[in-house]
Amino acid sequence: MKKFDIPQRYRSSIISRIKELRKLDDPRKKDYSPTELDFGPVKFLVARHFGFCYGVENAIEIAYRTVQENPGKRIFLLSEMIHNPGVNKDLEEQGIRFIMDTEGNELIDWSEITKEDIVIVPAFGTTLEIEKKLSGMGIDPYSYNTTCPFVEKVWNRAGALGNEDHTIIIHGKHYHEETRATFSHSQKNAPSVIVLDIEETKTLGRIILGDLPKEEFYKLFEGKYSEGFDVEKDLKKVGVVNQTTMLATETQEIADQLKKIMIQKYGSENLKDHFADTRDTLCYATNDNQQAVYGLLEQEADLAIVVGGYNSSNTSHLVELMEEKFPTYFISSEDKILADNLITHFNIHEKIEKVTQRFIPAKEKVVIAITSGASCPDAIVDDIIRRLLTFFDEKKEIDEVIKEIS
Repeated sequence: MKKFDIPQRYRSSIISRIKELRKLDDPRKKDYSPTELDFGPVKFLVARHFGFCYGVENAIEIAYRTVQENPGKRIFLLSEMIHNPGVNKDLEEQGIRFIMDTEGNELIDWSEITKEDIVIVPAFGTTLEIEKKLSGMGIDPYSYNTTCPFVEKVWNRAGALGNEDHTIIIHGKHYHEETRATFSHSQKNAPSVIVLDIEETKTLGRIILGDLPKEEFYKLFEGKYSEGFDVEKDLKKVGVVNQTTMLATETQEIADQLKKIMIQKYGSENLKDHFADTRDTLCYATNDNQQAVYGLLEQEADLAIVVGGYNSSNTSHLVELMEEKFPTYFISSEDKILADNLITHFNIHEKIEKVTQRFIPAKEKVVIAITSGASCPDAIVDDIIRRLLTFFDEKKEIDEVIKEIS
C-alpha cells in the first residue's frame, strides 16, 4: 500500500513498532487478536487494527502539500478534513479556514470566496450541488479533491444499481457529510432514501407491504428521500449501499430485512427482479477496525479506552461494540485523563462529556483494552498509554516490553 507523507507529529514510537511487528507476523491480516503489552502491574490489550486509514492519510498529505505549494494564497476547506479535533486544529493553524461545519451550516459566507482562492474537498466528499456552486465561481472542485476512494466506490456502486432501475437504500446518518454526499450522487441516477437503522428499515418494510399507508413514508422519512420519490413505483426494486463507517453487522441486517420483505411480497422465485444482493460497501479500514474490536471482546479486561473525535462515526461504532462487554471510556486525547481516579469522557448516547471517578480499579494487575478510530493519529494513542503508565509503580520500561513481543 502507498506510503503517505504526513507530519511527523502524527507518527508514533510505540504503536508504529507494534503495527510493523504484526504486519511482518501476519501480512494477510488473518489474526484479529490484540497485541499484549504486559508492564507488570498493568497490561494493555492493543487492537490488531486501528488509526489512520488510506483515505485519511491521503487527505492529510494533500492538504499539507497544498499549503506548502501555495504560499500567500487563501486556502479553504469545505468542512472538517476528517473528524479529529487535533488534526483540524493543526490545519487551522496552517491558515486553512473552514467554509461550513460538519452539518453543512455556513461559517464563512460564500460571497467572501473568489476564483483566486483554493478550496479543498474533504475526505468525506461533497455534494453535486456544492461542486456546481464551486464551478460557477470559477473554482475547479477536482483540483484539490481529497475524497476517499472507498467513498467514491459507494457512489459508483449506487450509480450501477441506478442504471439497473434499482432504488437506492442508503444505510447512514442523514446529517453526516459522507451520507449527504452519497445521497446527492445517488439521486442523480436513481430514486434514493436514507435509513438510519433496522427499526427505520422495518418501518420502510411495512410501507412496502402496504401495512402502513404511503403517506406515512413522506412524514417518517422527511428530508431523507430524493425529490419526486413515488412510494408506489420506487419501492418495487431496491439495492443497499452504506455510509462507509457504519457497523457492518447493521448493514447486513438491513439488507437481510429488505430481502425478506421482497420475498414476502413478490415470492422467492421473483427475488432477483426486486432486490439486488449487493456486497457490503463498507471500507476495508472500517471493517478491519470493527473485526479487531471483536478480537478484543474475546479477551478479559477491566476497562476499555477508545480514542478519537467525538463526532467521528466510525469511532462511535467502536465504542458501541466495546460497551457490550467492558466499562468503556471514549476520549479524544491524553488530556482527558485527569488522574488515576478521574477521567473526562464522551457519552455517545447522551452526546455529552462526563466525569468518572475511580475508573481504574484498585487491584494487583489491571488490564486495559485500547483502540482508536480511523481518523485518530497513532501518536495520540502513544500519549494515552504513556499517561496511563504514570499511575503504576514498578512497571517495566516500554522498550523492554516491545522487545518481549518482537
